[in-house]
Amino acid sequence: MGTAHSGPSADKLSVVFAVHVIEGGEQGFLEVYDRIRKSVARTPGHIIDRLGEPADDSRQWVITSEWETPEHFFAWQQSEEHRSLVAPLRKWVDSTQSLRFRVVKETVRVKS
Repeated sequence: MGTAHSGPSADKLSVVFAVHVIEGGEQGFLEVYDRIRKSVARTPGHIIDRLGEPADDSRQWVITSEWETPEHFFAWQQSEEHRSLVAPLRKWVDSTQSLRFRVVKETVRVKS
């Protein structure tokens, strides 16, 4: 059983970026993502980045990230470095969706 709480995480920004990779484009997508991942890891305010591989044959990959504040994320997203890093993704994906939200409650596992 977990406990729900609010607190410092309420100031953080979580980002979910869903990308539909074209058929046969997985390797190209992964190479581009690796460059983005290495760059974002050095970005002020960045906490964590995760890549989720589809568990079915949907080709729907998910990138999630957490940021100390929304301002940190938007500064990175609007930077020239970000634009040049993500431009090559267009070759490997045919649709994207981005969700941004503040975490107001989270449940963590309580170890017994």
